[in-house]
Amino acid sequence: MSVLYNFFISIFNGILPVIGLLTPKLSLFVSGRKESFTIVKEKISEKDHVFWFHCASLGEYEQGVPVMEALKKKYPDYKLVVTFFSPSGYEAKKKSTLADVIVYLPMDTKSNARKFIAYVHPELAVFVKYEFWPNYLKTLQSKNVPAVFISTVFRENQVFFKWYGGFMRKALKTIDYFFVQDTISRDLIRSQGFKNVTLSGDTRFDRVSHQIEMDNRVDFISEFISDRLCIVMGSSWPEDEAVFIDYVNQASDTVCFIIAPHEIKDSSVRALRHKIEKSTVLYSEKDEHDLAEHQVFIMNAIGYLSRVYSYANIAYVGGAMGTGGLHNILEPATFGIPIIIGKNFDKFREAKQLQKLAGLFSVSKSEEFSKIINKLVEDKKFREKTGMIAGHFINSNTGATHMIVEYLEAKITAFSNR
Repeated sequence: MSVLYNFFISIFNGILPVIGLLTPKLSLFVSGRKESFTIVKEKISEKDHVFWFHCASLGEYEQGVPVMEALKKKYPDYKLVVTFFSPSGYEAKKKSTLADVIVYLPMDTKSNARKFIAYVHPELAVFVKYEFWPNYLKTLQSKNVPAVFISTVFRENQVFFKWYGGFMRKALKTIDYFFVQDTISRDLIRSQGFKNVTLSGDTRFDRVSHQIEMDNRVDFISEFISDRLCIVMGSSWPEDEAVFIDYVNQASDTVCFIIAPHEIKDSSVRALRHKIEKSTVLYSEKDEHDLAEHQVFIMNAIGYLSRVYSYANIAYVGGAMGTGGLHNILEPATFGIPIIIGKNFDKFREAKQLQKLAGLFSVSKSEEFSKIINKLVEDKKFREKTGMIAGHFINSNTGATHMIVEYLEAKITAFSNR
């Protein structure tokens, strides 16, 4: 199996230039990797002390941030290298100041793994949630570099737990420690004889819990809301808009809406605006209007949503009406507000948990949305109780970062004392 894996990964690596011609996203996937070795070679010297974090995409990066921040605070002289597999993660965070170096991870060939680790020479490697790259893991082990997985989730249908998964199970044996999100993951990995595992939970709870302590003021949002009840639609797609647009168009003047669409290109924003019958203003027009005179504010800009949720009385979180994946429900939950989502969320553990606690509601059509949103708008006690459940859900699941960092500090000390 090892021979087959290395054969196919080498073939895939070789045809990457051709793959890059197929779509713009694949072009980014390919072209970005051409620069990885040059960048790390230029920015990392032989004398540098380095932590390496690998994140498949943007969601994993957000999970890794609390741990990265804690290590940077504790070890300010160390450089932080962050790698991404997907363009969606890299393109969103390539200019982040948290890390000293942000690059695409070269494909997992033996030569790439050896070359990359030689240039980076990390003293600690942290993989966030997913992506078990056998050649990178084996190379780290050969260099005695601790490899730790955090916020990890295992599922029974993964190759590790199949009769033919011996090669990948062998790769797991190169990993020093697993911090997993749930009991299912812990029990699955233990069933394969692994004892180096701790149930820590999800570091995203720590990340969002800090948001409430920050300055979340956005003056133009305060001006827009005035004294109205505010409903925020975050990261919405057209499928989500089809569910809530009827309610928006029929809503009382005592309610206002902030819509932060996932796609903010002009054509998408125009299409959304065309569906709305209420008086609407865009972020890009805010300086030209008396915002309080409008009932719908379309946030055609990025970087505000987590703060905007602090103004919401109710939140609809997009993504689950289609197949693209539910967006982050923890950001609004930390502010103690009720949450509504679409119907496709089976793979999102936190949404299922919060639904069971009655802090989140799932809808599949516009009639269902209108029914629950009317209940939340009209019944203040029900709205506040539901929001309190969401806020408590966040507070009761924090602590993963402290547990992980405590372990990593011991590993860093042991590495430096070799």
